[in-house]
Amino acid sequence: MSTDHDELRRLLGGYLLGGLDDADTDRLDAHLLTCDECRAELDRLAPVPELLRTFPQAPPVAVAPGARPSPARVESLLGRMRAEKTRERRRSTARRLAVAAAVLLVAAIAGGLVITRDEPKTTPQVAPSQPQVTAAFEAADGSGLTGEAVLTGKTWGVSVDLIVQKLAGDGPFVCQVRNGDGRIEQAAMWGPTPSGNAKVTGASSIQLRNVTDIAVSDSAGHLLGTAHLN
Repeated sequence: MSTDHDELRRLLGGYLLGGLDDADTDRLDAHLLTCDECRAELDRLAPVPELLRTFPQAPPVAVAPGARPSPARVESLLGRMRAEKTRERRRSTARRLAVAAAVLLVAAIAGGLVITRDEPKTTPQVAPSQPQVTAAFEAADGSGLTGEAVLTGKTWGVSVDLIVQKLAGDGPFVCQVRNGDGRIEQAAMWGPTPSGNAKVTGASSIQLRNVTDIAVSDSAGHLLGTAHLN
C-alpha cells in the first residue's frame, strides 16, 4: 500500500466525526471511490458516531453534528460502491455464462443433437421501495415560513429533505426531529440564507415510524415552523 493510502486510511475516524477540513474531506471522498479496503473500513466504522452518543458518560463531540458527514451521505457513498461492484459481478457472470453456452451449443451441433424446451416464465422481482412521508410546514407565530419536509425511512433511521421558503432571522438555522417520547435530535444545520429559500438534506437515527414532527429554528432558538407527521 502507498504512503498516501495509509495516511488517508488514518483519517477515516476524523471523517466520520467531522474533524477534517474541506481539503482532506475532498481527498478522502476521491480515495474512497477507488479503494475497496478503505470503503470496507468505513462501512465497519459507520455506526461508531451514533454508538458514542448513546454512552451516558461519553464526552461531547468537538464539532457540530451538522458539520460531519451525515449517515445519509455515508450510506449513499457505500451504496453506490456496492451497486457498482454488484453490476460488475453480474457482467462478469454473464460473460462466463455466454462463453459456456456457446461451447455447449457447438458441442451439441457437432454431436448432431440440439435439445430445446419451453422454460416457465418468471415474474421479475422488484426491490421494495423505501417508505417516504411528506409533511407541510406550519409557520410559528410571527414567522412566514412555508415549505415541506420529505422523510425517507432508512435501516439506521430517517433522512430528511427540506425545501423551505421565507426563512427569517439570523442563521445558522437548525432542523430538529422529534418523537412521541420527547426525544429530540438535530438533523441539519445551515448558514445564513439571504434569499430566504433553502434546500437542505439531513438525517436522524429516529425511525420514520416514530417521528412526530420536524421543527426549524433560528440561531436564537426561536421556532420558525413545524411539520407534523403523527
